[in-house]
Formats: sequence, structure tokens, C-alpha cells
Amino acid sequence: MVIEVGDLIAITDYFVISSGNNDRQVRAIAEEVERQVKGRGVSPRAVEGLDDARWVLMDFGDFVVHVFSDEARSFYNLERLWSDAPRLNWSLGLDRAEA
Repeated sequence: MVIEVGDLIAITDYFVISSGNNDRQVRAIAEEVERQVKGRGVSPRAVEGLDDARWVLMDFGDFVVHVFSDEARSFYNLERLWSDAPRLNWSLGLDRAEA
């Protein structure tokens, strides 16, 4: 899920939210995100939570990637916390999703 938060907070424009079934999947997702984004010339400013792999936060400046375990994603429920922010339709790139 991609949430456009730029009009609501000043620290980033987008939250990308993903999850894995276990710590191994969470790490693999985070490592692949970093590899793909680095391949486009962007390195993360910071990566937190990789050791625990319950909630990995990757700050790329214009966007922040959150990779949760399924349990942590349900508990923190960022989708509900940012429910007033527009969602982007991932399959169509950065076009706004229908509300």
C-alpha cells in the first residue's frame, strides 16, 4: 500500500507499507526494496529494525518504506492511523487510487 502523506506531515511525501508472514520474509522484502531502489541511484538515509524484523523502517527521504510482520502490521495499523491520507494505486504507478 502507498499512502500520500506529504500534505499532512513535513518529513516525507509517501509511506509504502508492506508485510511478510515471518521475520525471514520481512528481511527479504526489506533487502529487496533496498536493492531495487539503490539500483536506481537512491540509498536509504536510515534503516531501523532489521535485526528484530518485526517492523523495518527504511527512510529514503521522499518516501519511507515500512515492512511489518503480519502481527505488527495489525497491531500498529498505519492504514487506520493515516486513513485521511490519499492512497495511490500501486498497479498503475503513482496515479491516485479511487476513494
